[in-house]
Amino acid sequence: MRLVCLDLEGVLVPEIWIAFSEATGVGALRRTTRDEPDYDTLMRFRIDILGQQGLKLADITRVIGTMEPLEGAVEFTKALKERTELIILSDTYEEFARPLMAKLGYPPLFCNSLVTTPDGTITGYRLRQKDGKKHAVRAFKSLNIAIFAAGDSFNDLAMIREADKGCLFRAPPSIRASCRDIPSVDTYDALLAQIDRFLDS
Repeated sequence: MRLVCLDLEGVLVPEIWIAFSEATGVGALRRTTRDEPDYDTLMRFRIDILGQQGLKLADITRVIGTMEPLEGAVEFTKALKERTELIILSDTYEEFARPLMAKLGYPPLFCNSLVTTPDGTITGYRLRQKDGKKHAVRAFKSLNIAIFAAGDSFNDLAMIREADKGCLFRAPPSIRASCRDIPSVDTYDALLAQIDRFLDS
């Protein structure tokens, strides 16, 4: 059996925090895992900014409700699911992802969850598992499933390297330059071609 594991934000949907930054005018919230390799540092920074600005979960989900998958992502996802099984491995949150999963045809999603107060103030987060993407791929491989993985950020590198095959997708130059051992593509057609070679191997 063969399985494709993909990151979500930057691969199939826009970066949620960037969209929220643009909607609110809070430029500091543009920082993502493309910029900050330490996820805990990044999330503590985000939660602090939200608190300073008085922004709550409802403010974020309101913006998410206006978002659409990246151009071509729906068609790509459909074509991929016709070829093989797909699972999304993401460091996003259940509370963010639900409306976007609906627009992608509800592929299975492994992600994290937020900690909030009754009024919707975000006070923390719960990781499904530390290094969850890497451990998910390792667990699938233990079931004798061959894995292809793709993503665009620092937090995808361990997943890609743990997989049998994989590539970067629309990764920034800084990540490409430091990961020359990993193939890199920029279009869904090129990504599908990489996956087809994996499926045919």
